[in-house]
Parts: sequence; C-alpha cells; structure tokens
Amino acid sequence: MPLPRFCPQCGSASLAPCVPPGDSHSRLVCGACQYVHYVNPKIITGCIIEREGQYLLCQRAIPPRPGTWTLPAGFMESGETTEQAALREVWEETGVRAEILSPYSIFSVPRISEVYVIFRAIALEITGQFGPETSACRFFAPEHIPWESIYYPAIRQILERYIAERQAGVYGLYVGNDDTGKVHFIR
Repeated sequence: MPLPRFCPQCGSASLAPCVPPGDSHSRLVCGACQYVHYVNPKIITGCIIEREGQYLLCQRAIPPRPGTWTLPAGFMESGETTEQAALREVWEETGVRAEILSPYSIFSVPRISEVYVIFRAIALEITGQFGPETSACRFFAPEHIPWESIYYPAIRQILERYIAERQAGVYGLYVGNDDTGKVHFIR
C-alpha cells in the first residue's frame, strides 16, 4: 500500500517518518502542522455458512486472482461493526441473507497488514443473485471444495480447521497468525 505524500490535515508535502514524542513506533508526521498519520491494518470480515454439510464459497470476478474461490468476506467499512460488515459482505457477494451464530476466528496476517474476523453463520434466505465481485457462488461438500483454487491461505486454513471441528462436533474461537503458525484455541 503506497504511503500518502501529502498531510491529510493541512495538505503540506512534508510527511516524514519519525517516532513522535511519547510513542514507540515510527509514524508519518507532518513537518508543517505536526499531524500524526497512522497506517493501520485492514480488517476483513466474513462468514462460514454451512447448509446440510456443505459450505458456501464464492468465485472471485475481480482482481486479485479472478476465478479463484473464497469464503464470502471483504473489507470492513467505517461506521460498521464487524458483524454488520460480515453480513453485508455475505449479501453483496452471494445474495444470501445470513444470521451470525458466533465468532469463529481472528487471524492476523502481519506481512500484508490484514486481520481476518470470521464468524459462523446460517443462511436465512438464498436469492441466487450475487454482486459484481462474484462470478459464481455455491455450496460445496468438503470433498468437492476446490482447495487448489482457494486464493487466500488464511481462508484455506480457517476453512480446513472448521471442517475438521464440524466433524468432531467441537467449535472454539481461534486466534492466530501466519507469521508463527501458532493458533490459540479458546472455549
């Protein structure tokens, strides 16, 4: 993600990295007005929706990697809760109205500055209509999931773990990351 060149507060072209007084991290600070510009991770929210032992996936119609499959998920917008964002993304990408059952996974990907918040949900209404970011959506039995075509490694890990738990009949809340590979199970 390219860093801004101009101060969002005063418009000056004097943004430069430094550690502001009282801070512990380098930030972009405006030399003209001292505004501190924070560059924070993006939050992606979505849902695992199961119906009769099958899982809802959508095929990407837009870059990056059109044609690959993923859980219905996307970037949280300002003013939304994580739950609202997840349900909006499910609706936009699959035409499914869903209800959240519980949080399932909080998965950090520090290398690309993203945090995935994934919920367990059920489908309340399936319209068969989906938005322009999706070229197809359907429910897959675990043995028919196009694993080799799932684009995001974090999504693949989350879905694999969920299916294994479903078969065992035990669900938890997982907090983990792709840097260390450590996943913490919370019951």
